[in-house]
Amino acid sequence: MRAAALILAAGAGSRLAASGADVVAKPLLEWHGTTLVDAALTAAREGGCAPVVLVVGHRGDAVARRAGPDVRVVEAPDWADGISASLRAGLTALAADPVDAVCVGLADQPRIGAEAYGLLREVADLVPDAPIAVAVYGGVRGNPVLLRRAVWAEACALTGDAGARQLMGEHTVVEVDCTGTGHPADVDTLGDLQALDDPDAAPEGP
Repeated sequence: MRAAALILAAGAGSRLAASGADVVAKPLLEWHGTTLVDAALTAAREGGCAPVVLVVGHRGDAVARRAGPDVRVVEAPDWADGISASLRAGLTALAADPVDAVCVGLADQPRIGAEAYGLLREVADLVPDAPIAVAVYGGVRGNPVLLRRAVWAEACALTGDAGARQLMGEHTVVEVDCTGTGHPADVDTLGDLQALDDPDAAPEGP
């Protein structure tokens, strides 16, 4: 399956600032000698996705500088409207590319690994009638999420901050067990960042 990747990195990260972080943008937080956005881009690339598209918004110039020459940077001008705006910007940028699907990941989930992207593509290939596939960790749906081209128009019409998950109630969804390949913990606060190395720690906040 020819699958592109969208790494969504446009949000303002307001909870991060409130937790005392001194950083230009959340995707630029450092973890294990790299940044959150670098980790996300590497996972998508090494998971066999091409092209890899980085969607930026808040402090977009600074975040875009982390993209290598093999990463396409797209700005979501309405990024403040939520994840759906970033998803729409990325899908629009990929409309002319000869890909069958796109794997959507977030720039604040650095423990999601390349294997999850590879498994998502492989399993989705075996169930061609299902337009959506989602990585599952310990029985809980997470990221990345694979969207076949057949649902891109619907995805572009979404609003708010729920992103592609709004489509899952309307279509057949293949759940791909990615338990043991990584973890979908996201970073919203400095406490979340510190907890990344503790697999038993729960993220802060709701």
